[in-house]
Amino acid sequence: MLWTEFTALLLLATAMSFTPGPNTALATAMAANAGLRHSLRFVLAVPVGWCLLLLLCSVGVGALVAQVPALRWGIQLGGAALQFVNIKAWFLALTIIAGWVAGQPNMGLRLGIVVPVMVFFAFSSNLTYACLGAVLRHWLAQGQRLLWFNRGMAL
Repeated sequence: MLWTEFTALLLLATAMSFTPGPNTALATAMAANAGLRHSLRFVLAVPVGWCLLLLLCSVGVGALVAQVPALRWGIQLGGAALQFVNIKAWFLALTIIAGWVAGQPNMGLRLGIVVPVMVFFAFSSNLTYACLGAVLRHWLAQGQRLLWFNRGMAL
């Protein structure tokens, strides 16, 4: 992979991982409600689920989902893990596979570069948001702040 391609991957990973989404919202809310330690299992699980989604896209599952409306509805209506109902995660996985892996002569090597980068960013972004929630925890404990915070996060 060329350095320019790798740099573009890092920029996309940063932008997509650190912008708010379902995972970061949950990491923040969990840490705000129960503390950083309580949210760490979730923070560690996100990269695992995301990695599985990325690997599924690399073998063509993403293209199949994009072409079959019934499968798209299935993803929107539920799933076994948050990653598979997270449209932001699907968008990112499909973009990365299409832009950096698919159709390249060294797909396995490229996937071997992309996966650890994305695991790092998925973990880092969710840990950052969980730390933010943990920092807010004591402030939220006063009055009805936590109630309003949880309602806002649910929206």
